[in-house]
Amino acid sequence: MIRRFGTFARTALVAGLVTVLAAPVVEARPGGGRSMGSRGGSTFSAPPPTATAPRPAQPIQRSETPGIGQPRPGMATAAPAQPRRFGFGTGLAAGLLGAGLFGLLTGHGFLGGIAGLASFIGLLLQIGLIAGLVWFALRFFRRRSEPAMAAGPGLHGRSPLGGAAPGGFSARGFGGGGPARQPIQIAPEDYRAFERCLGDLQVSYGRGDLGALRRLATPEMARYLEEDLAEDRRRGIRNEITDAKLLQGDLAEAWREGTTEYATVAMRYEIVEAYVEVASGRVVQGNRTAPTEVTEIWTFRRDMKGPWLLSAIQQTE
Repeated sequence: MIRRFGTFARTALVAGLVTVLAAPVVEARPGGGRSMGSRGGSTFSAPPPTATAPRPAQPIQRSETPGIGQPRPGMATAAPAQPRRFGFGTGLAAGLLGAGLFGLLTGHGFLGGIAGLASFIGLLLQIGLIAGLVWFALRFFRRRSEPAMAAGPGLHGRSPLGGAAPGGFSARGFGGGGPARQPIQIAPEDYRAFERCLGDLQVSYGRGDLGALRRLATPEMARYLEEDLAEDRRRGIRNEITDAKLLQGDLAEAWREGTTEYATVAMRYEIVEAYVEVASGRVVQGNRTAPTEVTEIWTFRRDMKGPWLLSAIQQTE
């Protein structure tokens, strides 16, 4: 009996260790080491690699932006059109076949004998002559209209400004109908704003300051961060994040969509992060003294030249 209990205890211990080791590690920092948010029309396109983040970015898996080819919220999905089928059993051929069978049943033979056959051949010749005249007329008018069409804007891959789309960017917006994507320049004060947002947001997240998070992030990202903090409170733990410091950063891409501007920046930084149990104060994950080095790709957004706000966080693979 004692031997059986000892065997059971060892088995339970091994199973518990396997469960702990297999559990995913969730960092205390904003986003929890996941990829989320929105990059506008480029949400589901990978940002270019940089010296700071040479490896590809993980695809964004948590976003309110509808995927390419997916219907937007509230938009009805159109049923696929059923193709019209033309064959011997429909249309003109069916009518002629029916007429022939009717003649056969009434004693006039299929298509009315020789006279009927001659009439049928004459009918086909008339139809062919009319179709040929229509075809020649369409070609004539189409050729006359081609010079006027060639003078219109937007042909041969040129932008509405008369030149090719600048910077190699596509002039097509998200989903094929959005605003044009145009590259923009990032000034030194913009880089300082990115670095300042990095530090302020880390500290605000560690304090659970929801008001500050709403000022520093887009409404979508602020909701995600608030949901994560609420889940931590439910589990009885809190985040501790201190000493955020940017080590290296560079710009991956920056563009404008209508009146909204985006900038995707690769950043390597240090923070001291830990999960602390509220009831006991003990550290359940992370370290209160040793810094952790992190490389992430942050996308910032601003509307109408307003302040830059955190719009997305992506991890590197």
